[in-house]
Amino acid sequence: MKLTVKPLKQKDAGRRLAAIDRVAAEELDLSGGDYIRIEGDSTAIARVWPGYPEDDDTGVVRIDGQLRQEAGVGIDDRVTVEAADVEPAERITIALPQQFGIRGNVGSIIRDKLSGQPVTQGQTIRFPLGLGLMGGGSQAVPLKIASTKPSGTVVITDSTEVDISEKPAEQIADTAGGAGAETPDVTYEDIGGLDDELEQVREMIELPMRHPELFKRLGIEPPKGVLLHGPPGTGKTLIAKAVANEIDAHFQTLSGPEIMSKYYGESEEQLREVFEEAAENAPAIVFMDELDSIAPKREEAGGDVERRVVAQLLSLMDGLEERGEVVVIGATNRVDAIDPALRRGGRFDREIEVGVPDRDGRKEILQVHTRNMPLADDIDIDEYAETTHGFVGADLESLAKEAGMNALRRIRPQIDLEDDEIDAEVLESIQVTGGDMKEALKGIEPSALREVFVEVPDVTWEDVGGLEDTKERLRETIQWPLDYPEVFEAMDMQSAKGVLMYGPPGTGKTLLAKAVANESDSNFISVKGPELLNKYVGESEKGVREIFSKARENAPTIVFFDEIDAIATERGRNSGDSGVSERVVSQLLTELDGLETLEDVVVIATTNRPDLIDNALLRPGRLDRHVHVPVPEEDGRRKIFAVHTQHKPLADDVDLERLARKTKGYVGADIEAVCREASMNATREFIQSVSPEEMNESVGNVRVTMAHFEAALEEVNPSVTEETKQRYEEIEQRFQNREARDEQESELGRTFQ
Repeated sequence: MKLTVKPLKQKDAGRRLAAIDRVAAEELDLSGGDYIRIEGDSTAIARVWPGYPEDDDTGVVRIDGQLRQEAGVGIDDRVTVEAADVEPAERITIALPQQFGIRGNVGSIIRDKLSGQPVTQGQTIRFPLGLGLMGGGSQAVPLKIASTKPSGTVVITDSTEVDISEKPAEQIADTAGGAGAETPDVTYEDIGGLDDELEQVREMIELPMRHPELFKRLGIEPPKGVLLHGPPGTGKTLIAKAVANEIDAHFQTLSGPEIMSKYYGESEEQLREVFEEAAENAPAIVFMDELDSIAPKREEAGGDVERRVVAQLLSLMDGLEERGEVVVIGATNRVDAIDPALRRGGRFDREIEVGVPDRDGRKEILQVHTRNMPLADDIDIDEYAETTHGFVGADLESLAKEAGMNALRRIRPQIDLEDDEIDAEVLESIQVTGGDMKEALKGIEPSALREVFVEVPDVTWEDVGGLEDTKERLRETIQWPLDYPEVFEAMDMQSAKGVLMYGPPGTGKTLLAKAVANESDSNFISVKGPELLNKYVGESEKGVREIFSKARENAPTIVFFDEIDAIATERGRNSGDSGVSERVVSQLLTELDGLETLEDVVVIATTNRPDLIDNALLRPGRLDRHVHVPVPEEDGRRKIFAVHTQHKPLADDVDLERLARKTKGYVGADIEAVCREASMNATREFIQSVSPEEMNESVGNVRVTMAHFEAALEEVNPSVTEETKQRYEEIEQRFQNREARDEQESELGRTFQ
């Protein structure tokens, strides 16, 4: 039967599996575990794997890069698939690489791992052993099949005898034709979370090289260049490597700084040579990494050389001479620094943003990097994909590597480092556990958010005592749009852009913002108002722009402005600061409600001086929800006491109801201070009454009593006066009246229309 080749899912790659569309498998009378022969330009044998549900009745066979190379086919090619009779192997001889420092019973470990796999003499197999730290980039050791009995393609079973050849793998010739071809370093299955971007790159590069007649028929020139841009570590260079491996094209890499020369005209000459060599070996791909270093904007370039190199590059990419089947791929993480003349049709025809991966993308990337790892059962990849906000591919690779190193540290005492070889049994016993992963996670910061990264606080709603109405309003404004986007879409409703929390100091505004960030599973960028202000003109506004641009790249994000009154005071008030605060307010206004929309970015601002904030910021569409965080009532105070005393050893006579009654006018911070002072009183009493020798034995008997709390109440006074409380209530009334007035005005407008 003829089937179309597609790439395999990341987690199944490297196991010689072919996932066949289930309708086709029934017609061929194949079931999981059978063997098939895949014929393209050459032949490959694979094991059948149940097809994915989305492939039903599409005539698709999914195989990984190694099998595609063995069968001599590319993605979207047609191959012939038929059932294959594969004999069980009685004996196979395996040649290990020369640098393989492992002793002991390696044969039985290899047999157990390769059980069920079809192998042919002369074939190279990438074999995951231990942590994959022995085998370089692809995390696997290349083994070569030296001989098999019987000959031909055989399958390894539990009764197969595995011998280790005395000759190293490097000295054994490839006799398996297509099967012995060198395995590509990077295939499409090694790239996770970039399916759309890969599809676009393939469409631009593979189609013109494989089927130029399509473009001739349409009467159009095939695309000449692709510019990949995005934050560092997202996989731009990896995409270029995979495309070069998958397409049978000449591939040349050009690193910016290496063509620069101190002699006049030499840099341009080296650039010309690269393009000439590519044209001679067409079809060819020229890959320019870090393009911004050789093609910066000419008006900003400091030296004469850079300007000439840019001019040379422009004429090579779109000059009088035809450049034939040469496609240029450029990669940069500073797309705005590149000369604009390069970014037009005919040079870089398409710009593809390789962004920060979302949760599903992170899961795929983690599956790629843990594919050859001996993971313990307590590791749930989904859980790590959920919690690694802002991580790019390179960060997730570091996470997997660091977890492997942690596992290695655990077994290091059993390894004799002086010895040249490691015992196979020790290596086989290594496992990467959940603890290793958690430990690794602590030490890695997401590079996409590095300058503004704040660890998502581990404060939950339970840690916030009382304030039920306030919590409910925050949930509606921030959590619901992120958790139930389909409801908002059905109601044709935009989520709120921002929330202003105001109230007396110490009522828990910052604590609420932390709880929201934690509960909504978002990235969290915290901005302390005054830190944005800078003595240089334009720097403060640039800081605001950068924060919002980072937030957009890493959405869903919560941007938290603490003490916003420091940077967003009413315009026209401050005459002494050369207008910095006015420009910062204007920048904030345009970011919150300008031409560029904020998708999945919510702004939370807190202040205890709402009367100072510029009115334009407080209108609907900007900070449109105004939440008063009031001085807690008696019931709220009791809940705050409960939160702060839940882990303290309280005596039986402590009555939280009574304490709540006695603390009228106390805010959350005051109550926390009362609890701390009471604990201190108990500690002081205990330390003074016990000798140091008895300390450890009797520490379990310490209790915080009601008397300690009474003494603490005398020490700690309420920080909010009745007058202050009334002032905030008046402000709340004013906000409510303003909202009602806005509503009336818009109603009036509708009536006139």
